[in-house]
This record gives sequence, C-alpha cells and structure tokens, in this order.
Amino acid sequence: MASEKSYDAMTPEEREVHDKAQKALEDEEQAKLPYKWRQTLQDVDVTIPVPKGTRGRDLVVELKKKHIKVSLKGQPAIIEGELCKEIKVDDSTWTIEDQQEVLVHLEKSNQMAWWENVVTHAPKIDTKKIQPENSKLDELDGETRAMVEKMMFDQRQKAMGKPDSDTLRKQQVFDSFKKQHPEMDFSQVKFQE
Repeated sequence: MASEKSYDAMTPEEREVHDKAQKALEDEEQAKLPYKWRQTLQDVDVTIPVPKGTRGRDLVVELKKKHIKVSLKGQPAIIEGELCKEIKVDDSTWTIEDQQEVLVHLEKSNQMAWWENVVTHAPKIDTKKIQPENSKLDELDGETRAMVEKMMFDQRQKAMGKPDSDTLRKQQVFDSFKKQHPEMDFSQVKFQE
C-alpha cells in the first residue's frame, strides 16, 4: 500500500470512497466482538448477550478504574482486559436485562474524550469520524455549553473559509492597539492561524 495516496492528498470523492471502505471494515470488526457498545462523551454502555435465564449469581463482573471482566461463573471471560481509558468506578454499574443481556454502564473519568475501543486489545474505531448524538445545549453546564458553542462557531467559520474565534479575538485586540497608536506603521503585520 506504499503507492496509496495520503488522506490529505485525496480528492473529496477519493476520501468518500476511502471513508466508506474504512467504515465497512470497522463495522465488520466491531460485529465480530462478543458484545455491542456505544458511547457519549460522558459514558460507555456495553451490552453483552448471555444465555437466557442467566441471573446475577451466575456472573462474575469486575469493574475497576482501568479494567473490566464479565464472565459466567466457571467459564472463560466474555470480555476482559485493560479499559481504553479510566472510569469512575463508583458511578459505573451493571445489570441483567430480561435474563439474557448484561448491561454494563461505564462512567468516563475524562468526559471530553471519545474511546477508540472498550478494551485496549479490541479493534479500534476512528474517533475523528464519530457523529455525536444531538444533545440539547441547555442541558449542558455553563462551561461545557460555552465550549461546545465556541467549537460549533469555529467549525462553521472554517467551513466558510473565515477566521475562527481565536483569530477574530486577536484581530479585535490588534485593531484596538492600532487605534491607540496611529503613529505606528502596521502595513507589514500578518496574522498566523
């Protein structure tokens, strides 16, 4: 694959074909796992099928800061290994649904990062391609909401080929400085993004 173009050198059409192929490979790898998982920025939910009639006493479930293990007693683990990132153990839980699925809720310690996988030895997903669920901005705390709004503004500006919020702020400070010092020549000044 040495002759393959770098992603940045691809045309938009080539990128779309590449992305679809990567997504298909990713979906295939994820489908082979003995569990299903989904995530938000705050948490990871893992759904593990078990034989119908399974009860809590039939399971061994260990949730540690950086480790998970779920197995039926006396059998090899269904999932076991080092977690992708740390969890808040006290806020993480598990339950059995309809005596046929173990639902494991992992509360992320770092709630501003996407996980590439649940356990480090599992196939990774491309976190840059994650499309987060629409959440209501008014449900977020003030600091998080402000950060999300800034990121959304910057993304829109970039899509239109316009300066992001940091560059706009620098330009405003610079314009203010120019007004305070009309005697200076600023004709050679350029902004770097």
